[in-house]
Amino acid sequence: MREIQLQELSSPGCHNCAAFKTFWEEIKGNWPNVNFTELSIIEPAGQEMVQKYQIFASPGIVINNELFSTGGVNREDFIKKLEELSKE
Repeated sequence: MREIQLQELSSPGCHNCAAFKTFWEEIKGNWPNVNFTELSIIEPAGQEMVQKYQIFASPGIVINNELFSTGGVNREDFIKKLEELSKE
């Protein structure tokens, strides 16, 4: 399987961010090829990502340096994207 970079840009107290984190914890065992990083939008590195990808709602999900979603994640679409990228 191909290696995948997954970044979550989260903000403190964000319900959708917590929901994604819980979802990822539940499925990450199925995705040993995914390197997950969580960045806070209040930290300098997070601020750079917010500006780079024009993220206006948390969480911002970036997969392989491409913005996947903001403000929440469709679980089926997320898994489909990981499956597609793992095969390439």
